[in-house]
Amino acid sequence: MKTKILVAAHKKFQMPTKEDYLPILVGAQKNYTQGIEYQRDDEGINISSKNPYYNELTAIYWAWKNLKDVDAIGLVHYRRLFFESKPYNLDNVLDIETVNTLLKKYSVLLPKQRNYYIETNYSHYIHAHHQEPLDKTREVIEEFFPKYLAAFDKVMKKRKAHMFNMFIMRKEAFNSYASFIFGVLEKVEKEIDISDYSVQEQRVFGYISELLMDVWLYTTQQNYKEISWGQIGPKQTVKKAIGFVNRKLGIGPKQTHF
Repeated sequence: MKTKILVAAHKKFQMPTKEDYLPILVGAQKNYTQGIEYQRDDEGINISSKNPYYNELTAIYWAWKNLKDVDAIGLVHYRRLFFESKPYNLDNVLDIETVNTLLKKYSVLLPKQRNYYIETNYSHYIHAHHQEPLDKTREVIEEFFPKYLAAFDKVMKKRKAHMFNMFIMRKEAFNSYASFIFGVLEKVEKEIDISDYSVQEQRVFGYISELLMDVWLYTTQQNYKEISWGQIGPKQTVKKAIGFVNRKLGIGPKQTHF
C-alpha cells in the first residue's frame, strides 16, 4: 500500500523525517519564502488563494485533485501529529508500516475525540464564532445533501467530535470525504458575506469543516479507528481554559487561537 501523509504548514518548521510524510506549504503564494522546499498547495488544480478562509483545507483540496498514484492519504499539522507513544516528538510520529497495517482493517484513522463536557458542539461553535455560517451550513445540507442531515443534527447535539481536520484514509474514503466537504462549503461560501469578519473569523470554512468530518463519518458509516495524537511545543492550556470560560460567559473577544 502506498500512503502519503501531508504535513500542513504555513512556514518553515522542523518536519518528520520518516518515510512518506510530505510537508506541504499552505497559502503558498503568500507564505512562500526562500528556503521553504515543501510541496506547494498552489500547483496543479488548487484553491490556494482561499487559504485565509479555508485553513489547511487547501492542502486537502490539493491532494484530492493532484495526488493520484496513492492508495491512502492523510493530513496532520506541523505541530499536531499522530504518535506511536510519548514523548510527543518527531522521533515518535506514527510510522507508515503501522499506518498500512491499520488500514488493512480500517478505512479511516482519526484523532481521539475532543470532549467539550459542558457544551454541545453547536453551542461551543456559536460561543466561539459567528452563528450564521453554521446555521447556513445546515440549510445547505438539508437542501442539497439531505442524506447527511440526520447526522448533522446528531453531531450538533453531541459534546464530542473528531477535530483538527486530521486523518488518514484509504483513497476511496478520502475521495468521498473531500467530495462532501468541498461540495457543502462551496455552496455555503456563496450564501454568506464574511467581508466584515475579523481575520480570525474569516477562517470560517476551515472551522465548519471540522464538524463536517463526523457528519460524513456517521452518514457513510465508515469503519474507523481512533489513534493517539499530540502537539509539539507549548499548548497554552491556561489561556485556552480562560478563553473557553470567557466565551461561555460572553466576556471579551471570541479568541480561539493562542
